[in-house]
Amino acid sequence: MTALEFTSNIGKVSKSLKPFAMKLTRDYEDANDLLQDTLLKAFTNRDKYADGTNLKAWLYTIMKNTFITNYQRMVRKNTFIDTSDNLHYINSMESSTDNQAFSSFAMADITRAVSVLEDSYKTPFMMHYRGFKYHEIAEKLNIPIGTVKNRIHIARKELKDKLYMYEFTY
Repeated sequence: MTALEFTSNIGKVSKSLKPFAMKLTRDYEDANDLLQDTLLKAFTNRDKYADGTNLKAWLYTIMKNTFITNYQRMVRKNTFIDTSDNLHYINSMESSTDNQAFSSFAMADITRAVSVLEDSYKTPFMMHYRGFKYHEIAEKLNIPIGTVKNRIHIARKELKDKLYMYEFTY
């Protein structure tokens, strides 16, 4: 396969890689970086691609491995290794304090936002939140499963709109 054919084929397949990158990273900018790293590695290692094999699967494998490598690198970078003799101070929770004020305010806002949802949306949403599966909710409420999914989706959307101030907190 010539370099031009390879580039053309990657261009066709690369559009399907973006949702996979979003699923892995859960962040738009990180997904773009992962996609860029994947395509760069694919072009750099073009000679390792065997003609006649599944190009899309090859690219997905590169993306998955790149994500795993980056994740492991980040974990290693953020791991603190204490070589002192008093390890018990670092590992003890007695010496740390945690201010719960922010989470209290957030929980109060979430509870308030959920309480003002219409019952037709709140009930399926809260059942799903408590761990019920879609089909279980549909059976208990005696409504179609599509209606359950739609109501939960609308409830999430309304909550997201009401709780927009917490969007970039975590």
